Amino acid sequence: MSNEIEIGRGKRGRRAYSFDDIAVVPSRRTRDPEEVSVGWQIDAYHFDLPVVAAPMDSVMSPDTAVALGRLGGLGVLDLEGLWTRYDDPTPLLTEIASLEPARATARMQEIYEAPIRPELITERLRQVRDAGVTVAGALSPQRTQEFWRAVVDAGVDLFVIRGTTVSAEHVSGNAEPLNLKRFIYELDVPVIVGGASTYTAALHLMRTGAAGVLVGFGGGAAHTTRTSLGIHAPMATAVADVAAARRDYLDESGGRYVHVIADGGVGRSGDLVKAVACGADAVMLGAALARATDAPGRGYHWGPEAHHAKLPRGERVEVGTSGTLEQILFGPGHTADGTLNLIGALRRAMATTGYSDLKEFQRVEVVVSPYQPH
Repeated sequence: MSNEIEIGRGKRGRRAYSFDDIAVVPSRRTRDPEEVSVGWQIDAYHFDLPVVAAPMDSVMSPDTAVALGRLGGLGVLDLEGLWTRYDDPTPLLTEIASLEPARATARMQEIYEAPIRPELITERLRQVRDAGVTVAGALSPQRTQEFWRAVVDAGVDLFVIRGTTVSAEHVSGNAEPLNLKRFIYELDVPVIVGGASTYTAALHLMRTGAAGVLVGFGGGAAHTTRTSLGIHAPMATAVADVAAARRDYLDESGGRYVHVIADGGVGRSGDLVKAVACGADAVMLGAALARATDAPGRGYHWGPEAHHAKLPRGERVEVGTSGTLEQILFGPGHTADGTLNLIGALRRAMATTGYSDLKEFQRVEVVVSPYQPH
């Protein structure tokens, strides 16, 4: 049965769903939440939590990357952010948090005009490595060819290539684009790439040899991509489509499993639950972790799109603070809004529906149940 809708006589569109549009359905079995496993593994690296921190200055500093690693997740540093442009960005982070909304974008563009310094890439990654946790750093596709050597030489464990959208086939008449397949083949470390939001785009990224694919386009709390570019991918449908690509690539490749990481629209614990239910192996969290009292953003959240020099398609948003990083992940919660004890909520949902691990939970029944917040 087709889910296409006629927009007009000359155009049809496929119905897509956000996490708010779906709900997980209990089954005939329940379990003890303490007996549920929420761990996952990508390449040689095992994590106790299916949580990857978004490489954003409001979310991750070297210190918070270490803290998240010790709690069982994976912190990813933005290697084009303030920590690789300034020796001490602390005063600038304080300034950004105090800017008047009308002035925020223009001032952030000025702050981020400072050049990226390869020696600071090395230093920031060294700080994380010396703490004994898994080291991950992110570059945009545009900067990867310029700085990848500094990243690899610094001893990164996982390399993330993250953009608003990343394709396996970028066409440019002005410069030689990054050849993802050749780059990943020649690199000595696992690579996570994204975002992708369709079956076809994800399948092509998987064929490049990527260890993981980030799913999402313009769906984060700090994005205005739908407003500025008219482009948006509802996350429930996007994750399910990319999970289908993973299944088909598993057959095509003779057993190579590529991890699917939901990146965008996962702001609260229920979104995390539904992301896994749609097929995600893990989630990349931005705003959810920016609410930590120990996050660098000081109650504000922004991504690289917010200070793009020519076409900003994001903004600095006030997310407030809910608790420490540990409380956001493990509680105890003192509100019922899904901002605290994300992992406890995931365990409870899996136990309530009778599933013992994440891979099993990907098979849970879901229904289309549009949610109308009061």
